[in-house]
Amino acid sequence: QVQLVESGGGLRQAGESLRLSCVTSGTIFRVNPMGWLRQAPGKQRELVARITTGGATNYTDSVKDRFTISRDSAKNTVYLQMDKLKPEDTGVYYCNAVFGPGRDGNYYYTNYWGQGTQVTVSS
Repeated sequence: QVQLVESGGGLRQAGESLRLSCVTSGTIFRVNPMGWLRQAPGKQRELVARITTGGATNYTDSVKDRFTISRDSAKNTVYLQMDKLKPEDTGVYYCNAVFGPGRDGNYYYTNYWGQGTQVTVSS
C-alpha cells in the first residue's frame, strides 16, 4: 500500500525559509522518483521539484535556485527546503511518485494522495 504523509507547512513572511517533510511507504520510496507538487486556490497542481532514486534533481523555473529537494533512505522521507519564499509560493504542498514525461509531455503520479501541508507566504 502507498502511504504519503506531508508535514512542516506554516505561515512565513516573504524572504523567510521553511522545510517540508514527506514520510512515505518504503516500497514506493525505493523504486520510484519522488516529487513535490503544490496547488494554489482555484488552480491545478503544479510539479515543482523531482528527485530520482539516484539523487538527480529537477525544478520548475519559478523555484529553481530557491528550493532544494532531498531524500533520506534511512527514514523513507523526502524533504523540500524552501528558501527566499515569495507570496506566489502559497499553496497546499503534496508529495508523490513521479512518472514520465509521457509521449504527451505530461508527468503522472499515483492515485494515492496525502492530505498535503499548507504553506502561506505573506508580503
